Amino acid sequence: MKRALTAQEMRRVDAASADHGMPGSVLMENAGAALARAALTLAGPQGRFFILCGTGNNGGDGVVAARHLASAGRMVFIELLGDVGSLQGDAARNARAMTASGLSFAPISEDMPIGTGDVVIDAIFGTGLNRAPEGVFVDAIGRISVWRAAGAKVVAADVPSGLNSDTGVPFAPCVTADVTTAFGFLKVGQVIEPGASRSGAIELVDIGIPRAAHTVLANQGTFLLEESDVRGRLPQRRAESHKGTFGHVLVIAGSWGKTGAAALVAKAALRSGAGLVTVATRPESLQPIMQHTPEIMGVELVNDGPLCLADFNSILEAADGKQALVIGPGIARGDETGRLLGALLEELSIPCVLDADALNAIAANPSVLDKAKGEILLTPHPGEMARLIGKTTAEIAADRVGIARSFAAQHSVVLLLKGARTIISRHDGAVFINPTGNAGMATGGSGDVLAGLTGALLAQGLSTEDAAVVGAWAHGASGDLAAARRGQLGLIASDLIDHLGDVWTRWGR
Repeated sequence: MKRALTAQEMRRVDAASADHGMPGSVLMENAGAALARAALTLAGPQGRFFILCGTGNNGGDGVVAARHLASAGRMVFIELLGDVGSLQGDAARNARAMTASGLSFAPISEDMPIGTGDVVIDAIFGTGLNRAPEGVFVDAIGRISVWRAAGAKVVAADVPSGLNSDTGVPFAPCVTADVTTAFGFLKVGQVIEPGASRSGAIELVDIGIPRAAHTVLANQGTFLLEESDVRGRLPQRRAESHKGTFGHVLVIAGSWGKTGAAALVAKAALRSGAGLVTVATRPESLQPIMQHTPEIMGVELVNDGPLCLADFNSILEAADGKQALVIGPGIARGDETGRLLGALLEELSIPCVLDADALNAIAANPSVLDKAKGEILLTPHPGEMARLIGKTTAEIAADRVGIARSFAAQHSVVLLLKGARTIISRHDGAVFINPTGNAGMATGGSGDVLAGLTGALLAQGLSTEDAAVVGAWAHGASGDLAAARRGQLGLIASDLIDHLGDVWTRWGR
């Protein structure tokens, strides 16, 4: 895993670096040199370099990059978006050194043709931007956009200017980079969407931050998942295993017209290693569900209508001997469903995945989670998350990490907030960002597959954290494999199930 920092965390690390004998001037020199190297790799043989600098330390990084590029014999144009007198500290010292080397700040003419083979370096804003750019910065970001459209490559220093480095939400306007050089640590806004798309390829560079400075960071931070870490959470199968070794999943899902949701959950659970899978649903829905695959077993819930307290005893009976419960996809909505779920969670000690309409059912009273006897994994999409906390989907999008972290801590659950760059939050504040998946997975039933996948992992003995991490990665990776074969446009949820086996094969499982 790679740690991703907020702006506040980065400021603490910078201060601790100075306390441990690493001056900011060295960090700026190393950052600027890395920025120059990244720019050189993107330039054509005769490509020129156009650097736009703010008056803070990010601009200082750009000044250092200009000096290194000029020393390499390349043609460099550098513009300062502000008064030279407003430069301070290391940025001012580097500006004087750049001038002494023969370079100087000058406006980049709008008439100058900038395009293919050229590289633009965005060194305007760093971390910590909390409002939309104004004035000359709007014009500068607009020019960068025009130059990129004309074929120039854009390298951003640390974060694309205009991007909130904590939330990943771009202000208007915001730079779109081809490459972003992340100095010392990744930033949270770079590794979640839409910030990840704005950042392009991220090059994490070591700028000399002392290891001792890392101690100012709390253990419960934000981390970008890597495949090697995820794969290690899924144990190898022992040769003497049998179907009982890998657990029995109970799926409470489906209703008339939504039997496919339950079938997708059950089949995904089977394809994810569960020894046995049983679906409990209304009699009229059970046969269509079981017809999808012969390995599915079924139990009838005989009361009429939506799930209610009258189903309590029959569900408890069905849950006897099971190792995990998945509830929610395709169930009929009713006023009593939330009360039933509260009673079940208070009684059942097995781990539970709550998805889809199970989440909608408890939205009026999410405190039922606080009395749960077993471990709980919630898998909402942004709309369901909004209903759980009484906010809008726009408010969820504005702070996905913060909202996931807060809810998981408040209710002592593991929360998997679905979407581009799925977020998994542990109840102690640790957050994991999943990088797999693609837009082709935005199709009905994709979440049902994830619910079944995570339920199967829980049944095999994984913790809710590990089931969420492995499940999110494998779900996205199967989507990536499906998209590579079929394209994103025609991808459907059952394609994800078909490609789960390819993920397990790649992992040797």
